[in-house]
Amino acid sequence: MKTKMIIALICLISGLSYAQKDEIKAIEKALKSNDFAGARAATSAADAVVSNMDDKTKAKYYLIKAQAYYAGGAASDADFKKAIESLKDLSEVEKESGYTKHTAEAIQIKDGLLRTILSRASKAYEAQDYKGAANKFNDLYRMSTQDTIYLYYAASAAVQGMDYDTSLKYYEELRELGYDGAEMRYFAVNKETNEEEAFGDALMRDASIKAGQYISPRNEKSASKSAEIVKNIALIYVSQDKNDKALAYMKDAREENPDDMGLILSEANVHLKMGNKDKFKELMEVATTKDPKNPELQFNLGVLAAESGDSESAKKYYQNAIDLNPRYSDAILNMAVLILDRETSIIEEMNGLGTSKADDKRYEELKAERTKLYGDAVPYLQRVLEIDAKNLPAAETLMNMYSALGETDKYKEMKAKVEEIKEGN
Repeated sequence: MKTKMIIALICLISGLSYAQKDEIKAIEKALKSNDFAGARAATSAADAVVSNMDDKTKAKYYLIKAQAYYAGGAASDADFKKAIESLKDLSEVEKESGYTKHTAEAIQIKDGLLRTILSRASKAYEAQDYKGAANKFNDLYRMSTQDTIYLYYAASAAVQGMDYDTSLKYYEELRELGYDGAEMRYFAVNKETNEEEAFGDALMRDASIKAGQYISPRNEKSASKSAEIVKNIALIYVSQDKNDKALAYMKDAREENPDDMGLILSEANVHLKMGNKDKFKELMEVATTKDPKNPELQFNLGVLAAESGDSESAKKYYQNAIDLNPRYSDAILNMAVLILDRETSIIEEMNGLGTSKADDKRYEELKAERTKLYGDAVPYLQRVLEIDAKNLPAAETLMNMYSALGETDKYKEMKAKVEEIKEGN
């Protein structure tokens, strides 16, 4: 009786073994003829018996299953996910068994998947399909966890798509990973064009220099993305009315890096979004103390002062920005706007006057005051156009001022300039 049971068991095992081989042969046959749909269909039967496969058979099966769902790079995103899962299964089998016969082929498939998914992610982003781009960049990161930049791209795409819950999850994961985002960039000057070009890595750059095609190599470390990530996390919390969490996050980040200028500006930005203008101004003052030669800081303080109605302070900050950067067109334009801000109240008073002699006298006084305002603003607007010839707001403002002043020739000249700028846009 025992002998019969043993024989039956042997027959059962043999039958299972043949079944496994038949299923694998069916997949391989379909793959040889590039019948990827047929190969994928055949995996269903093989999945049913995979638990009975030995390690070598499992490894082979997971490889050809990945090939079936990869389909030479032509498969759908959903099938790509299955190919990725199959490669993970293969990796686990190899790790546990030490059987690595299919490693090289698996790496080829993985590289192909990475290239194709990256291409699809980039195209989705360019097409403003931010949700699709975020999902694909996340898939890339899960496939290649050493490339943390993909998780950063996923978070950024999710923000663009206003999927703040997803972006928050990715950003917080980046923080937990200690992601900095600063990268070394490699440059050299092309001897033929005399222009500096960027290289993907030091090896390519150095090889080009040895070949005599490039000179003057230099390395440059890109700015850290830590402050940006912290700022975005805090701003997402603000958008969700979780101001306490936003401020707590900024506080922790500042304690870690108290002198990080990016974090100081990020915290200031969070307070501005929350309407805490006094705190915003305080932090901007801290920033200007730490970096007194930064024209952007002076400009931002000017904007805040103007918004709060403190014209004198705004003028001081804008002038500081211009002194630090004489070609800072935004600061120069805002100086003109600040000067012309008084015009509204002048016109309102002029329109409210009657026809008495006293009113006529006051009208002339106000008219002279407005003319003086224009005279004070004109040099700033002209300077903006010298720096940025296509600055439409500056050109339109000058055109309207010349019209109001009755300076016909200058009005016609500026009107032509405005039309030229608009046609160019």
